[in-house]
Amino acid sequence: MSPTGEKFGARELRKIQDQQMREQSKHHRRDKMRMVRKESSELSSIWDIDPDVALRFHAGLILGQLDCGSTPGFEGRKADAKEFVSLSSYEINSFQEQLYANGIKGSHRRMLIILQGMDTSGKGSMVEHVFSQLSPMGIHYHGFAAPSQEELNHDYLWRIRRELPKDGWISIFDRSQYEDIVMPRIYGTYPRTIWESRYDEINAFEHRLVDDGCSIIKIFLCISKDFQKKRFLKRLDDPTKFWKFDPSDLKARSHWDDYMNAWQDVMERTSTNYAPWHIVPANHRWYSRAVLSQILRARMQEMNLAWPPADFNVDMVKHQLNNPASTE
Repeated sequence: MSPTGEKFGARELRKIQDQQMREQSKHHRRDKMRMVRKESSELSSIWDIDPDVALRFHAGLILGQLDCGSTPGFEGRKADAKEFVSLSSYEINSFQEQLYANGIKGSHRRMLIILQGMDTSGKGSMVEHVFSQLSPMGIHYHGFAAPSQEELNHDYLWRIRRELPKDGWISIFDRSQYEDIVMPRIYGTYPRTIWESRYDEINAFEHRLVDDGCSIIKIFLCISKDFQKKRFLKRLDDPTKFWKFDPSDLKARSHWDDYMNAWQDVMERTSTNYAPWHIVPANHRWYSRAVLSQILRARMQEMNLAWPPADFNVDMVKHQLNNPASTE
């Protein structure tokens, strides 16, 4: 497709960026949020297919047969995706500030983002890129490794509950409670009766969260086995990346088909209408980052938040500031 015929082109991105720069010079927050919501709709129109809908897990989707190098709904290139994420992050930051402000004032609205995928699928780097422009205030990231002895002494959801988002916050999980189904299933660390019961337990757990005001985004980053091999070899050629590799990673790789089957069952049994799974092709990391940015921004826009009103007499406080003698 020629540059002039691209749906996702530099001209459109520059137009949106110019609008944002003009908006940054304004100080009235109400007008700012109105502009952000308008621009958010314009950014969403860049996608041929809304990834929040197109990438949801559905009956008939087989993980092992997915084209992990595809970019559904996005006709742009790597540079376009990077610029899209940058523009989208600006708007996410504005929405997140409102979410946090409402949490301070008693709202239970909050968000949980769950990232899953095989080793080298890009979970960590996705967080770095999508959230790089956001204020750390109100953002909580946690990576779940193998359970510690303390965690094993409790119910498997104990460590999950400890990291859940507070009111007004966004929590990002790198791995999650779903590891407590997949890992014992593959390696036999618990009887089937134990991990089998966890599908329904997790569904009920997430349902309670949603009912209490927590929006849940679940992303599975789908990479090919050949892509993982290339990423591993790249790490082994770079001494600064040796720390990212563990020989045990090869054990997991040898169970690739077992992992795909286990995750297939997870998707079929825990992708619900209140907390659906999104299956994201991730051989192109720039694409998967753009997908998360789009889904996150759209979900936050759908919250339709407003700035919390003052719980004090604004005019009286202004008067006191302008007339300090009156308060002495």
